[in-house]
Amino acid sequence: MEAGGSREREARNYLEKHQIMELLKYLTSVLLFIRPEKPREYLIAILEKLRIAKATGVAFPFFMDHSNIAAMFDMMDSSKKGTISFVQYKEALKTLGLCTADEVLKDDGHAITLDKFKSEVKTMRWIISKRLNTT
Repeated sequence: MEAGGSREREARNYLEKHQIMELLKYLTSVLLFIRPEKPREYLIAILEKLRIAKATGVAFPFFMDHSNIAAMFDMMDSSKKGTISFVQYKEALKTLGLCTADEVLKDDGHAITLDKFKSEVKTMRWIISKRLNTT
């Protein structure tokens, strides 16, 4: 029984060390948001861009621009108050592959505005790019 537990632990450590689950979640999120006609070719292109970014040290390619982020915010702000809740904010970050379900984000009690949402997405993208470029 211990041998199986050891192999499982080794596998989990490997996935964590190389951030495989984060990468797969990111790829899945992008795929579901963009919904390309040829998903395999699209994924291959993303992975190639990631490889080039890592090899050259350039920024991690993020496949949503400001208009996509604003559109996502508008969908969540159904009452058109100009704000979303912290729960919506965290779900959006998970959908974008920018945080995990078990990642702890601090709720400061304030509603999230579009500007704050864009800023946070930009910050999370930078953190992810640094993580992926170091593995």
